[in-house]
Amino acid sequence: MGKRAVVLASGGVDSTTCMAIAVSEGYEVYALSFDYGQRHRHELRCAANAAERMGAAGHKVIEVDLRAFGGSSLTDEMEVPKDTPEAEIGAEIPSTYVPARNTVFLSLALAWAEVLGAEDIFIGVNALDYSGYPDCRPEYIAAFEKMANLATKTGVEGTAVIRIRTPLIQMSKADIIRKGIELGVDFARTHSCYDPDEQGRSCGRCDSCLLRLKGFRDAGIEDPAPYS
Repeated sequence: MGKRAVVLASGGVDSTTCMAIAVSEGYEVYALSFDYGQRHRHELRCAANAAERMGAAGHKVIEVDLRAFGGSSLTDEMEVPKDTPEAEIGAEIPSTYVPARNTVFLSLALAWAEVLGAEDIFIGVNALDYSGYPDCRPEYIAAFEKMANLATKTGVEGTAVIRIRTPLIQMSKADIIRKGIELGVDFARTHSCYDPDEQGRSCGRCDSCLLRLKGFRDAGIEDPAPYS
């Protein structure tokens, strides 16, 4: 059957590079994306494009409407923060944090992985150039991995060990971009903006855009994404 992996795919710089890494390591990739009521649904088209270009064996888009709870400027009637000074990004948990989002996503990825017989789940979290989300930290990933092996049939029976793979977690955004280019990622077809316009063009001012632009600048590469 070969080794299989579920890869969380948002269509952004990190998740697309993460998928490319999984492919380069010889995994049969099953991409998993979420329509969770986010205002930046344009990312789902980019995720589908990446999965197709990288030859994913499967790609599912699961609807989990987190607008039912709100509590985030990505899923509620709040303004997305703009023009945050670079030194302040990640200093505190911003309003773009979606409560329990990675826990929900990883739980569903775990379910699919168990059905597929996949022992590896890839997620493109980063703990260096990031927005300060608590569910991107190494200690969170370690805790989820432990839980995954306690909560599954395969884990209890000892037939498999679930691993949460985070190849980007200690990389700078510039290094992630360099790695993506090395692996042939087309960053023009990725999307990072939290508040794009109706044409899907990035705002260039939200925290995600600012981190992306900084990463390309630090890597000495022009960002090919369209900005409004």
